[in-house]
Amino acid sequence: MARESSSLNLSVAQPKPIEDITPFSALDYPEHLSAIIWFAGCNMRCQYCYNPEIVFSKGSKSIDEALVFLRARVGLLDGVVLSGGEATFYSGITTFCEQLKRLGYKIKLDTNGTYDEVLKELIEKELVDYIALDYKAPPQKFSALTKNHQFGSIEKSLMVLIESDVNFEVRTTLHSDLLNEEDINTIIDDLYLKGYRGSYYIQKFVEDVDTIGKISNPLKVFDKEKISKKLEVIYR
Repeated sequence: MARESSSLNLSVAQPKPIEDITPFSALDYPEHLSAIIWFAGCNMRCQYCYNPEIVFSKGSKSIDEALVFLRARVGLLDGVVLSGGEATFYSGITTFCEQLKRLGYKIKLDTNGTYDEVLKELIEKELVDYIALDYKAPPQKFSALTKNHQFGSIEKSLMVLIESDVNFEVRTTLHSDLLNEEDINTIIDDLYLKGYRGSYYIQKFVEDVDTIGKISNPLKVFDKEKISKKLEVIYR
């Protein structure tokens, strides 16, 4: 699949597409001990993003470096989390997942869903075991919040996931000055209408960190009592 041509995007020819490796996590992949591979670069500029050093990075580690590390952890870790940035923007993501599978790892993918064809390929080849899809905002606020215009691709990714057998979750980061109760209910309605019946995770904005939009803690109070009961909503 051709990648969107934009100054916001990391070059697919980048020889060191990885910014960092977290060697151990018991939290990021449900019920699995995992390492996290942080892919550099992203095609979004979410105001609340607290990983600007990853989003704007040109990368510092190669795929080979990551594989050397992960080969040494075989038998010690259950899985690998591919995060970022946006892991599906890396043109060699399918090959990398194939290499991880040969090492016996389960793979969790964190994605913004803008590369639906890449996601579909990974699922069809059974290269991912768990996916966390970020539903950033309802259509009317999506471009303003993310500085990206690929909402249609996210809808396609959601349908790919719903129609597949892969385990996945949908989540939204909440900064109540940017998204209100009506926005969250719009997302829930859309998920429900598309056939999603899993849990919907609302992630609290991480306070007191350096964000891309240089935003502070929200001033508005978010009223959970106004949120639709169509789906199980889990706040974390």
